[in-house]
Amino acid sequence: MEDALELVAQLMEISARTAPKAVGKDFVVTKVVAGDDLKSLAEQMELYGQETGKKNYDRDARGVAAAGALLLVGLKDAAPCGLNCGACGYSACADLPDLAEGREFAGPICAWRLVDLGIALGSAAKTASIHNVDNRIMYRIGVVARKMGLVDADVACGVPLSASGKNPYFDR
Repeated sequence: MEDALELVAQLMEISARTAPKAVGKDFVVTKVVAGDDLKSLAEQMELYGQETGKKNYDRDARGVAAAGALLLVGLKDAAPCGLNCGACGYSACADLPDLAEGREFAGPICAWRLVDLGIALGSAAKTASIHNVDNRIMYRIGVVARKMGLVDADVACGVPLSASGKNPYFDR
């Protein structure tokens, strides 16, 4: 079953890669995580929650531990779109400061690049659903995966995958 879940994660990578991107520029990065890395990620998520006192890292770590594979999707070095739309909080793209490492992610990031991330995640989740694989988009996975060096991204989320009699991500 784990081989099938890893295959679905690879198909999800294709969906994230081919998802539409603002002004045709691609800054989306992906990585499939399985096996020992998956177990380490669950353990590190639990520890991060304990060390920081942040809620629900333990709950999401249990979801990762129940997964047969997961997909990380993030943004790396996402340049502003050049639209000068102000959605990021700055009146011109040139005013957007350089990335700085925050508590969990680097930013600020162009709002339209974050939309790209959302579309890529939605496309990946759709692919899992087409294959009847239970999944859930989780930001906490991305936080810890970045800290562990599992993904080279400025912001990331994870999508754990499960194929069991009961969806472990439904009634958390």
